[in-house]
Amino acid sequence: MTAVFLDTVGLLAAWDTSDQWHAAADAALRSIVARSQQLITTSLIFWECGNAAARRPYRQRVNVLRQKLMQEGLIVEPTPSEIAIAWAAYDRGEAGSAGIVDHVSFVVMRRFGITEAFTNDQHFLSAGFTTLF
Repeated sequence: MTAVFLDTVGLLAAWDTSDQWHAAADAALRSIVARSQQLITTSLIFWECGNAAARRPYRQRVNVLRQKLMQEGLIVEPTPSEIAIAWAAYDRGEAGSAGIVDHVSFVVMRRFGITEAFTNDQHFLSAGFTTLF
């Protein structure tokens, strides 16, 4: 069974009960957990989540999950080469002009052979990945 990449959009939707995608994100996350799929992400995703959740009631959940995944070795640090590849794709406007963090995510996902992302961000679809809600 392959791993699932955790994206900022998915995590925020799962944590924020007022988010328009909360129900779909919650159902997708429950399905991932039920299938015992491994969860992988990058440190950049947690930087984005930490910023977005700074003044939200679920802010503590960001660091709790970060610490758990860090202890399990499931937070990937992009290599300098991966960052260079991501910036080049960003400059070319690939994947529907996705942001730089998404481009780094795509490169890391390819390194690990991950095809599914816990997100509904259309940039992941444009980059050839499957979104889970």
